[in-house]
Amino acid sequence: MVINRKLNIKRYREIITVFAKHGFGLIIDQLGIFDYLKMKKHGTEAENSNSKLSVGERLRISLEELGPTFVKIGQILSTQVDIVPRDIVEELKKLQSSVQPFSYNEAKSVIESEFEDTLENIFKEFSQEPIASASISQVHYAVLNSGEKVAVKVQRPGIEKVISQDLNILRDLAYFVDNHTKFGKIYDFSSMVNEFEYTIKNELDFTREGENADTFRDNFSKDKVVKVPEVNWTYTSRRVLTMEYIEGIGIDDHEGLEKDGINKKETAKRIAESLCNQILRDGFFHADPHPGNIKVLKDGTVVFLDLGMVGRVSESRRKIISKLFVAVANKDARRAARAVIELDAMYDKKNIKKFEQDVDLMLDKYLTMPWSKINVGEVFYEVFNIAFLNGIKLPREFTMLAKAFATVQSILEQLAPELNTIEVAKPIAKKLMLQSYSPQNISLALRRNATAYKDLISELPFYIQNLLEKAEDGELTFQLKLKDLDKIQKRFDRAVNRISFSVILLAVCIVITGIIIGSSQNAPEGSKMYLLNVTALRIGIIVAISIVLVVIISMLRSDR
Repeated sequence: MVINRKLNIKRYREIITVFAKHGFGLIIDQLGIFDYLKMKKHGTEAENSNSKLSVGERLRISLEELGPTFVKIGQILSTQVDIVPRDIVEELKKLQSSVQPFSYNEAKSVIESEFEDTLENIFKEFSQEPIASASISQVHYAVLNSGEKVAVKVQRPGIEKVISQDLNILRDLAYFVDNHTKFGKIYDFSSMVNEFEYTIKNELDFTREGENADTFRDNFSKDKVVKVPEVNWTYTSRRVLTMEYIEGIGIDDHEGLEKDGINKKETAKRIAESLCNQILRDGFFHADPHPGNIKVLKDGTVVFLDLGMVGRVSESRRKIISKLFVAVANKDARRAARAVIELDAMYDKKNIKKFEQDVDLMLDKYLTMPWSKINVGEVFYEVFNIAFLNGIKLPREFTMLAKAFATVQSILEQLAPELNTIEVAKPIAKKLMLQSYSPQNISLALRRNATAYKDLISELPFYIQNLLEKAEDGELTFQLKLKDLDKIQKRFDRAVNRISFSVILLAVCIVITGIIIGSSQNAPEGSKMYLLNVTALRIGIIVAISIVLVVIISMLRSDR
């Protein structure tokens, strides 16, 4: 770590200076980073020229100034609705579309280096101006010598070296914060950096995006109204991705949609249904379906672009998510809470009842609201907050899933305000749940586990024989442990004592009553025997009342 810090000291100073300049100097000072890097303290909020701007605006400006790595961090943070305040999330979303392009000559140099040929030999036409620009790459329109129209995605020159250097710095700073500050005890910054490194390195390899596109195409073969561009593998490498060029209408181009007679409500429904199928049916979904990544063809077909960021959900979790959608759609708090618990995300099962109550209160809020008024992003934010307060750590894919649904819901609000993602998801989730219990799926599950069943059946006679031999030799013992057995025994003893006392008292009362009644029959009124019987009866009544009062007081004191 010390070696990395010395090698990257110039970049360290640049990063710290930029954040301090934009009003984050006090936070950096509190973390002890100025002392750690032996830098002069400066740039507190009071000295910052942008102090009138919001925290989100200052953070966005800082990330833009620091370049692609930090822009990417901002883009990822804009999806973390569970840990980042919503006003900052909204500001960081602007980083999705405000990245400056690099020059045509730089793009040409990358392509020629990758394919060891001149640009003119590879393409018949190649646009000098990019048609889209992002933090890691930009896209150019081109025509192959075969006449095929393609979109060529080119990686920013030198981006891997810059990102590698910045990752070293982030790892070093995360290590320092985790081990030398109070914040490290609450948040695992090193794990966050590792996760970011995994995500960004996958996006730097364009062959992975090509493979994602092929997977989506196979999955979408069941959906005739949804597609992704085909990949031209001949001119695809780690730093260049060549795809089929699709000239569609941007999903946020409402005038263009209306001009071509596109049914906006039907289009919105197709997008929502596709996302639900991607998550619940395929377990492989587009994790960044913002308007720039979705186009519509004239026949109404929806096209998904930019497939570098994807989410994966295992089969077992898909079933649980289906249950969750059905429960939320039916506003069933108990089933919704149980579905979350099935994810094994709750470490302390003592809070199950409280968690169910919190979910119930949340759903009550939406009980009387029409679906068109329910914001899915808001719902997910509240679920994350309730989970956090109840000690539940939701799986990472839930964050990506929540972000994808919230992004799509914002698109639906523009296209068809009356449509809601959860409402669309409900019938799909129900259908998939029923299919999971179909004879075909049960048969498939049996076939998958056939080896395990075979091993279990073949080993069963051995286990039974071993059990019988131990029983025969007297080595077989059973242990039954009851929690708080001493307390139970004391309570049992107390109850038995009370019952015994009551029985004895009842018996004595019956005997005394018999004597009094027997002697009273032969005693004339006013005689000594008569007076004695009356006195005994009065004493008996007083004693009985006293005993009853003592028992009542005892019961009240023991809270029984």
